[in-house]
Amino acid sequence: MTSDEAVGRRGDAAEAPARKRSSHHVTMREVAEAASVSVATVSLVVNNKPDARIGAETRQRVRDAIRTLGYRPNALAKNLVSGGSRFIGLVTDAIATTPFAGQIIHGAQDEAWKHGYVLLIANIENNEDAEREAISMMLEHQVRGVLYSTWYHRAADVPAPLRETDVVLVNCYSPAADVRAVVPAEAQGGRTATELLLREGHRRIAIINTTTPSPAHDGRLRGYREALEAAGIEYDPALVFDAQPDQEGGYAVVEKVLAQSPTGVFCHNDRVAMGLYDGLRERGISVPRDLAVVGFDNQEVIAAHLRPPLTTVALPHYELGAAGVRVLLGVGEAPGAGRLEIECPAVVRSSVGPAL
Repeated sequence: MTSDEAVGRRGDAAEAPARKRSSHHVTMREVAEAASVSVATVSLVVNNKPDARIGAETRQRVRDAIRTLGYRPNALAKNLVSGGSRFIGLVTDAIATTPFAGQIIHGAQDEAWKHGYVLLIANIENNEDAEREAISMMLEHQVRGVLYSTWYHRAADVPAPLRETDVVLVNCYSPAADVRAVVPAEAQGGRTATELLLREGHRRIAIINTTTPSPAHDGRLRGYREALEAAGIEYDPALVFDAQPDQEGGYAVVEKVLAQSPTGVFCHNDRVAMGLYDGLRERGISVPRDLAVVGFDNQEVIAAHLRPPLTTVALPHYELGAAGVRVLLGVGEAPGAGRLEIECPAVVRSSVGPAL
């Protein structure tokens, strides 16, 4: 090897790191960090959103960071400027690992496909760092909007970055009531469950509610009372029982329930009904011959396999996900703000018979 060849090879080696550095794709997040702003702010500046409330100094700081770092929007981002994004984000707490609530994903995914969109899903398992990263990446991809969902119906604080994009809450709601939300119609579900018993002639109907304050606790009890009132039956607090919302809770209140001699029982959920079944079986009490039972949720792994199979009211998880996408896209039902309630349908099986 000649000295010139050696120098040439050393020169090539010296230039390699520089070429490697120049091939690095600068992300929107790196621009955000350099400019000390959010990814959403960078996105608004890059896409030159005229109605974005961003000060001139901040815009300039973002532009300087873009120029310094050599950021170039990729083809996806260029499409998004013209409204061409075909992604919808879905950020969840634990619904992907909760089989019956996982239908929210299924419904949202099917509805997104119908309208030419792909769902980007992040199951964050109550991890704030994961949530922040997931939202940041979705905003980098310029999603059309984000569905923010929880596995049970509750109030939820909307993460601050989502305030800078279209967001719809699914199976949860904002206490401030300033964000669109799609939730189960809990009171309607409570009425439906009670009416299943009333139609079979039951007049003395107990309710085993949960001890946990929640929209489900309040709404299902309200529906129960409304159904009794509509049937001309006076509300009796002695027929209202609170229990832990699980199998053990239903089992624990069996004696108290039987002491009031109801002919039918509306259980807060299917797990409570399963515990009630266990206690009744131990006492030789037959469902539905001696006592009619209605559950709530339609957790099929429970309700369909109890003996007898449990009549219940379904939480409409699939439709919650699908409706969330429709609201986000402005297709069909689309509240300007506040909550859209989705009906909870009856699922009739074999646990309700006529009152004796």
